[in-house]
Amino acid sequence: MFGSHVGELAALGTATLWTLSSLTVTAAGKHVGSVAISFLRMAIACALMMVYGQLVAGSCLPTGADLQTWLLLGISGILGFFFCDACLMKAMLLIGPRLVLLIYSLTPPLTALASLCIDDVLTLRDWAAMGATLAGVAWVVLERPNRDNPTHSPHNRRWGIALALFATTTSALGMVISREVMGYYDQPVAATLIRALASLPGYIVLITLWRRWPDIIAAARHRQAMAPLALGAAMGPFLGNVLIMVALTSTPAGVVTTITATMPVLILPFSVLFYREKISLRAVGGAFVAVAGVALLMLP
Repeated sequence: MFGSHVGELAALGTATLWTLSSLTVTAAGKHVGSVAISFLRMAIACALMMVYGQLVAGSCLPTGADLQTWLLLGISGILGFFFCDACLMKAMLLIGPRLVLLIYSLTPPLTALASLCIDDVLTLRDWAAMGATLAGVAWVVLERPNRDNPTHSPHNRRWGIALALFATTTSALGMVISREVMGYYDQPVAATLIRALASLPGYIVLITLWRRWPDIIAAARHRQAMAPLALGAAMGPFLGNVLIMVALTSTPAGVVTTITATMPVLILPFSVLFYREKISLRAVGGAFVAVAGVALLMLP
């Protein structure tokens, strides 16, 4: 029944795991800073994937990948795991999460357009379903309580928007490169590990320039932070990103990014359960529109 929709289901699994990971990372963020969270969760995810590789394939590194595969996936990892994450983090500090999420919802159409370079063409129905899904997501994002900083300067606003757009672009390009590689390298865990390893030098340089190593060491010793952080790393950078590689082996990158963009919708029930937030009928309506769009993407 679901055989022809493995890619879409894997993408939906990614969105779910990323949503759960964001909740655990939020819990860790009460104790340590965002730079420490980004670096440590990626390092933990790399360690978990290396252990998995050693146990399953007998090697902690993807020795079966040739130089071209390492190069392309490495570029994809630098774009998607380092530049995208770092710029999104800074943009949220400058202009707030709501506007950043709205800008970041441009990732699927940008990915779909960039995918034309690798002949990853979408049908008219796919574009319509993408439009419905993203409209529902945008509706939900705009309905979220406004916790943005109302005092940010025009300079910060310009920089924040620029960084969010740059993050959106790098995310789209990273997805397209990964889609191209997964067409011939059907090793989701190994591909994810290569991408994650490639992002670490960027974080190391950034942490060194910002002189944040004492913060990283302190965070690694913080038990209350490391427990949710390790869980979040297992669900997000490890399992979630492995599933997105699975999705990209059989599904156009534009469709995959559209489904993963439903995180603001998926997090609504958790907001009600854990944070006792009140969800308006408008937000519920947006959620239904987004779900209908995803359903349309999965129709035969």
